[in-house]
Amino acid sequence: MLTCTAVLCSLAGALARNNEYIVRPKGAKMRECTGECSPEPHTYLAMHQLPTKFTWGEVKGEQFGGQQGASGLTTILNQHIPQYCGSCWAHATLSALGDRIKIKRRGRGADINLAVQHVLNCGGDAGSCHGGNPLSVYEWIKTNGHIAYASANPYLACSTESTAGWCEHVNTTCKPMNIARTCSGFDESGGSCSALSHYPNATVAEYGVVMGEQKIMAEVIERGPVACSVAATDALDNYEGGILEEDPADGSQNWMVNHVVSIVGWGEEMVRNYKNGQDKMVPYWEVRNSWGEHWGEAGFFRVLRGSNAFMLEDDCAWAVPGKFTGDGENKNKPCHENGDNCGNTQACGSGESGGDCPQQQQAAKKQSSFHSLDANTRH
Repeated sequence: MLTCTAVLCSLAGALARNNEYIVRPKGAKMRECTGECSPEPHTYLAMHQLPTKFTWGEVKGEQFGGQQGASGLTTILNQHIPQYCGSCWAHATLSALGDRIKIKRRGRGADINLAVQHVLNCGGDAGSCHGGNPLSVYEWIKTNGHIAYASANPYLACSTESTAGWCEHVNTTCKPMNIARTCSGFDESGGSCSALSHYPNATVAEYGVVMGEQKIMAEVIERGPVACSVAATDALDNYEGGILEEDPADGSQNWMVNHVVSIVGWGEEMVRNYKNGQDKMVPYWEVRNSWGEHWGEAGFFRVLRGSNAFMLEDDCAWAVPGKFTGDGENKNKPCHENGDNCGNTQACGSGESGGDCPQQQQAAKKQSSFHSLDANTRH
């Protein structure tokens, strides 16, 4: 197989299609941890110790406290709505980190989904709607100290440099309102929006890079999914199922890295009349994309494993979760609906005066007579 450097692959891929992967600069950290670094799984798990099939989409009972067939994966995301944004690098990394938080919780509680928009607004060199780097996301979270949950900062598919769609009319600068916010009601009803002074968040304890079949398998089974760069070709764009292999007709595009996905498991499948006409057991990776559940195998795809197909095994980023809201003693500090105890000084009853806001209440009463869903059903 022909090879190319990450830089050349990235530059060449940009000519053929939207390139959403940016190579890390020379000298950038490839691993960091708080205190002593934990041993990497590939140092104590050899290939013969790994199962022939494993996926975090369906874990064994002993891994999740006896729950047979439970899932260690968070929800499938779609970077292409509400409009196109080349933020796969953020979606893949935060999905994998969210998975690892779920795994750490042994599947208990509601899924924690991390705010892609927080990274787009504040991640700086980590990336934008015109591409980024997965390891840089983990580095930014560690340096920043935390990342907000998506429920306080939903995905807008915009970044400061983007002029696509409505991005020119959306403020995505890194300010408190664009990190975590709440809105208490319609403006005409006296409502207001404000930044939250405190909000649920997650941290990263350590991060690093892994590459190669055995090392990736060991990392995934021991600690959770990883985010990997990949060459997204026409074959991937138009994927409808099965084990994906490089199409010789795509030529050098098979080695042009331009996209980021997350590996969540692996397996093998008997393929009839494989290439030379004989039946063959074909090894594959199970991979999650960020193009929605309408694409591929409900948002996932399988791809040939062990030959670095589409450069998938060449550069994968991992992170170990640190503290996160809802973990043990790190309880949520609840905010009121109007945020008056979390920084919303415009809300009725907030601030030192704690006023009743009669004008807003009068407006709200008037609006409720038209818009309340249950005003005529309660007695």
